[in-house]
Amino acid sequence: MSAAMPLVELRGVAKTYGGVHAVEDVSFSIAPASTHALVGENGAGKSTLVKIMTGAYHRDAGTMWLDGEPVHFDNPAQAQAAGVTAVHQEIQLLRYRTVAENIHLGREPRRWGVIDWTRMRRDTERLLDGLGLEIEAEATLGVLSTAQQQMVAIARGVSLGATVLILDEPTSSLAEREVAILYDLLRRLRGEGTSMVYISHRFDELYAVCDRVTVLRDGARVATASLSELERPDLVCLMLGKSRDALREGTTAFHALPDTGGDAAAAPLLRAEQLAGGDKLRGVSLEVRTGEIVGLAGLLGSGRTETARAVFGVAPAESGAVYLREQRLDPRTPDQAIGAGIAYLSEDRKAEGIIPELSVRENLTLAALPALTRFGIVSRARQAEIVDRFMARLGIRATGPDQKIRELSGGNQQKVLLARLLCTSPARLILDEPTRGIDIGAKAEIQTLIDELAASGLGVLMISSELEELVEGSSRVVVLRDGRDVASIAHGDLSEDAIIHAMAEGSALRPLPPAA
Repeated sequence: MSAAMPLVELRGVAKTYGGVHAVEDVSFSIAPASTHALVGENGAGKSTLVKIMTGAYHRDAGTMWLDGEPVHFDNPAQAQAAGVTAVHQEIQLLRYRTVAENIHLGREPRRWGVIDWTRMRRDTERLLDGLGLEIEAEATLGVLSTAQQQMVAIARGVSLGATVLILDEPTSSLAEREVAILYDLLRRLRGEGTSMVYISHRFDELYAVCDRVTVLRDGARVATASLSELERPDLVCLMLGKSRDALREGTTAFHALPDTGGDAAAAPLLRAEQLAGGDKLRGVSLEVRTGEIVGLAGLLGSGRTETARAVFGVAPAESGAVYLREQRLDPRTPDQAIGAGIAYLSEDRKAEGIIPELSVRENLTLAALPALTRFGIVSRARQAEIVDRFMARLGIRATGPDQKIRELSGGNQQKVLLARLLCTSPARLILDEPTRGIDIGAKAEIQTLIDELAASGLGVLMISSELEELVEGSSRVVVLRDGRDVASIAHGDLSEDAIIHAMAEGSALRPLPPAA
């Protein structure tokens, strides 16, 4: 193979589901013995592209070239036989089998028709030694650390003869010391001629191990570049579809919020200290005061939703603390949070919000039913009064309260869910992507409503992927990166550029010194 010839090349690859382009006209190439990053926000098309490359999905258009020859894989087994192997984020091995059995799964060496256990163990030891891994071939996979299991998965890919190894978020479950071990292994593999496609949302990793990067957005390739020539803020801009020189202003229905800092004399309505737990939450602190809208910013995987769910008790933090007016709460269930005056709107309206076969009335009053019930009977009069009041206040457009909520537009469904929260008379609102997936008119109405709720004295924590919404709608913005809060940007310093800088660099943008 010519040194100038790509090892892998995609040309005009496309995949459509029900008229929606998951991947559209994607082209890029991967050089031999290189590590190529593949990045993009949720829904950008990364997973679909990987499944096409590994034969799990069939492409609708385009071609894939391997070592200068066009290839087509009907299934992952064909891709593995050709040298293209994926190691997925969730380790897909058998916990109760040995390391040797997992590495040789489905292709065990045999002698006289039976498995040759001695040869399997010997071949596994030789493979692990060659990769510099101190792992016992006879160890049961389940007793190994997550990092060691990840190494075994990579070793299996190498044993399959992989010349192209696709790594999907390989460090998502690893501690920092374990990441260093993985880096050493990847450098060894690259030195031996293996090319890698590296998917990660962690910029430190990308710049540490990758040579080039391809950025996807909405199923299309928007850029392929050398990472050494691409600054981190520019990479964020490419992922979000923003320009550093032409950031939009005045595009939301939020009104300019004064930089009051909330009720500075009173204790915060909500304060979280060093929340940590799971793979995505590694130490987040923030506070929300009366009348504030505090924006929560960060790229995919930064820990935004995990923070919200920890505060609301959906997925309680393993360490850290939550305070309400300086009284420690640490909710372990949503019931505890609701009882303490916290309301939470999930980002997934369909899966965790509406109950599609129930009516507007039933969906709207769901959280208020305990207060509307006496001796096991719901007061229809009180329920009707609440429904009528909130439908009018929020401008919910429906044929009537008994219309099924699945028949409403996305914006009106979102208003019903907001009304459900307000029924509980909360003092604190946590809104995760409150305007995602709704039309412009409904978005403006919801933004205006959030403004009014803060002005009435509620404290609002608002997660949003839309930078202009954070800039124009927030009293201040807390930026998360790799599960930690890395910057708190005050109202007077808020700009899209400041948020992008914090997401990329992990620190606030320093203001220019005054002119001499």
